[in-house]
Amino acid sequence: MQYEQLGATGVFVSRIALGTMTFGGAGTPPWSLVGGLDEKAADELVGLALDAGVNLVDTADMYAAGECEEILGRVLGSRRQGVLLATKLFARMGTGTGPNDVGLSRLWVTRALEDSLRRLRTDHIDLYQIHSFDPLTPVEETLAALDDAVRQGKIRYIGASNLAAWQMMKFLGASQLRGLESFVSQQVYYSLAGRDIEREILPMAADQKLATLVWSPLAGGLLSGKFDRNGASDETARRALADFPPVDRERGWDIVDALREVASWHGVSVARVALAWVLARPGVTSVIIGAKRPNQLTENLAAVDLVLTEQDLADLDAASALPAVYPDWWAQLALADRLPLPA
Repeated sequence: MQYEQLGATGVFVSRIALGTMTFGGAGTPPWSLVGGLDEKAADELVGLALDAGVNLVDTADMYAAGECEEILGRVLGSRRQGVLLATKLFARMGTGTGPNDVGLSRLWVTRALEDSLRRLRTDHIDLYQIHSFDPLTPVEETLAALDDAVRQGKIRYIGASNLAAWQMMKFLGASQLRGLESFVSQQVYYSLAGRDIEREILPMAADQKLATLVWSPLAGGLLSGKFDRNGASDETARRALADFPPVDRERGWDIVDALREVASWHGVSVARVALAWVLARPGVTSVIIGAKRPNQLTENLAAVDLVLTEQDLADLDAASALPAVYPDWWAQLALADRLPLPA
């Protein structure tokens, strides 16, 4: 396993992290479509990942309405000490229907954190992440609540997921101005079929020295090798049952074609190539992978050792390139005469 520094902290995380959204939720859509794994199956996957050197395990309170955290807490057991445990908050939980049972208010942050600690059977969260932006709560209120929890020893570091670049900068600016704990990472969707973060979010993270943790690097299974223009080779695959995250299908098929060609050159799976491409992208700290079966997890873990050639990367980039949008194309023109020429 390879390891990367978590932003500007002194902590190192595995370049592949274990995502646990497949744990729990059997018989309860949409979680049953994602995985619905029981405790025994979850324990096997956790053991396999930790044995491979994975030290970052990611979950969220909303996964399977809290059951995912409960299962993870039980299966980690004595292995908790060697794990960097990450979870998230924001969503309405369980039967909570009140106006305050959701979001990023001090009230909900405090309650959600205590509930996650209880479900995970731990006294602290290593990386506590907001799961979305709350336009109704001042960022200073959220940060103050998180800062208090850090000082109480209940959180080690804080991060954010699914924020626009301007939203992240609003939080970072407030942290600096008020002397509050600051986000060290962002968790974002990124794949060959979804390169939107390259426009503003990745450049912002590089400038602010934030770690970037990637979710759904296979675009919800579209890039797993189970799909092409002719349909699905596995009708039980997640993408066949739930069309998420949204993708441009025609562009997606061109990407799958390019992946198949590169995979054939290396004698590996399409999924391994798709993951290796994300791992090779500048600014990517760790890629979060989930799995339903041990062989699937083993295959995906092997992506960390696949080195793509410059030609491989060029072919994949060409098949998946984003069209230039304003002001990006203007900046490219303006900087053409500003930057020094290569020697």
